[in-house]
Amino acid sequence: MVKLLFYCRKAFWGVIFLTILSLVPGLSNSAIAAECKSRGDLDVQFCDENGDFLADTPTDSSKWLDPDTLVFSYTAVEDPSVYENVFKELMDYIAKKTGKKVKWYGPESYAAQVEAMRSGRLHISGFAAGATVYGVNLAGFHPQAMMGLKDGNFRGYRLQLITHKDSDIKNVQDLKGRKIAHVTPSSNSGNQAPRALFKDMGIVPDVDYKVIYSGKHDNSIMGVVNRDYDAAPIASSVMERMIARGMFDQSEVRIIWESDKFPGTSYGCVYNLAPKLQKQVREALLTFDWAGSGLEKDFGKRDECFIPADYAKHWQVIRTIQKANNVVYTQEALKALKAKKKKKKKKK
Repeated sequence: MVKLLFYCRKAFWGVIFLTILSLVPGLSNSAIAAECKSRGDLDVQFCDENGDFLADTPTDSSKWLDPDTLVFSYTAVEDPSVYENVFKELMDYIAKKTGKKVKWYGPESYAAQVEAMRSGRLHISGFAAGATVYGVNLAGFHPQAMMGLKDGNFRGYRLQLITHKDSDIKNVQDLKGRKIAHVTPSSNSGNQAPRALFKDMGIVPDVDYKVIYSGKHDNSIMGVVNRDYDAAPIASSVMERMIARGMFDQSEVRIIWESDKFPGTSYGCVYNLAPKLQKQVREALLTFDWAGSGLEKDFGKRDECFIPADYAKHWQVIRTIQKANNVVYTQEALKALKAKKKKKKKKK
């Protein structure tokens, strides 16, 4: 009887302990941290034992995601509704290769995209260059492919500082005292890169000029076209596509300055997707034929295709820029990305 009472009391306090552990995230995170020997910039729930800067896929199969429907998204640089048809053939091909249904998700912001993957609601995604690093460190994103040419060269894009055609701004130094549109805190060409690179040219954003976050590259570009902003650092690839769609005339803006080439959008899946599915998604991306697809119409050039992405190599410049800006990859950092976007002003 005494023994039985002892074990009952022991079990009772065991339940209490586990309940407290589940209610206090810090305790469970500490336990996870103690088990991981190498993490780098990854969030506490991830580990990087092989040193590739990416979250290790769990060895425990009970922790793998193997849903009936895979959710696919593309970076929130522009109106997400535009891209559902652009990626239709690719999603159909992924469905064929995996034997799963593939559903579209149009994120309204970089933060929403990261959060969706972190929570397990998003499985396959294209992340913008700057947001890729946030996706990797906060959501366990595994970049697998990027746009490039069949000769192996990646496509990439440049940071372009644009102003209206009638503006008196001629160079970076002329930004002093002006109202400049940045995209979002996580955007590489729309915020991180100009903060790091303009400083070397004697101009410090938020000190020498007023920063207004527009929310998206197309908002920044059209804000300059409509003279809502004096200038804006934007991604060259976005502006090229907008001009091709006839959204505005190229003569409406002037390019004041541009950077060297950055890697473009990364495509891949979440770290805990079942290994077989990860392999199938990668194969689908790297063998997809662009001919006649929405991708060819919206992005394509001769010999365009997906090529393998090397996060450690291709995103080194992005990580360096973010390090120069003292970026940290935490839940608090993710919350900062969710800062309310400034509403686009009406045309004058």
